[in-house]
Amino acid sequence: MSVATPQALVDDAAMDFLRAILGREVTVTPVAGDASFRRYFRAESTGGKFIFMDAPPDKEDSRPFVDIARFLHPHGVRVPQVVEAHVATGHILLEDFGDVTFLKALEAGIAPETLYRPAVETLLAMQATPRDGSCIAHDRPFDDAMLRRELALFTDWYVEGILATPIPPEERQAFDAAFDTLLDGILTQPWTFVHRDYHSRNLMWHDDRVGVLDFQDAVMGPVTYDLASLLRDCYVAWDAPFRAQVMDWWFADERIRRIYKVDRAQLQKDFDWMSIQRNLKAVGIFGRLSRRDGKHGYLNDIPRTMGYIRENLIKYPELARLERLIDRFAPAEGTT
Repeated sequence: MSVATPQALVDDAAMDFLRAILGREVTVTPVAGDASFRRYFRAESTGGKFIFMDAPPDKEDSRPFVDIARFLHPHGVRVPQVVEAHVATGHILLEDFGDVTFLKALEAGIAPETLYRPAVETLLAMQATPRDGSCIAHDRPFDDAMLRRELALFTDWYVEGILATPIPPEERQAFDAAFDTLLDGILTQPWTFVHRDYHSRNLMWHDDRVGVLDFQDAVMGPVTYDLASLLRDCYVAWDAPFRAQVMDWWFADERIRRIYKVDRAQLQKDFDWMSIQRNLKAVGIFGRLSRRDGKHGYLNDIPRTMGYIRENLIKYPELARLERLIDRFAPAEGTT
């Protein structure tokens, strides 16, 4: 990537922020961002390479990112160190983890076990962090209301938005009842720290270690949520044997067995039901990104994600009503 004139990329206030820390000679190049309004740049000077996050304060509150980063780092979770943060302006300077996401590492031929074994260890460390009120995530319950709001993204932004299929009031009630069943099962799980987007685009492979990004929406919630994010990833599909292997690594750890006293069959059910909720939410978000934000590329990830949902629904008779509703309002390609 060629170096662009810094002023063409960021405004004067951003350059003043960078120069005050790194000196006058700073070069700025864009790096891949996420689905938010945040923008990311690599800032280079004689002092080294850093990541500059520009989070417009009228669209993004950068305080949770800074708060959670500073909480996780001392607990053995490798998140970027915050070099300097001006939350009022949304200007954050961070440690640079490079450009190799798990997705890129897999595409480059790195063995999945090489990546996912340490990713499980990192997840376990994150889940074992103390709930002591010192982090904003501790005050955010991933409860029935929040889980239900996420499910509404599917009906509102995908079914009615992307598919342009109106849902009559009586069928809305049917969806609500089906979601009741799903959530009643999910909310029996113990709670831990939940990243909420623990997947191949937010995990970095840097210096043969895992780096974790995009944690600003962390909450306290169901113990299998991040495992579902990791193994029912919207961007890369894993076969059943590999999913089982990774789940066994996670489930064998005493930190989990101490709080999550279920057998392997119940773990599988909890994981599958959590995956359904997580993937319905993801499909809804992809629809919203397309309809509201003009980011249409995410629509390409919907068929894979809907495939996960259907694969899990058919395993559980208790979820037959939800399966029928999805078949009716979001039929698989080639069906009516």
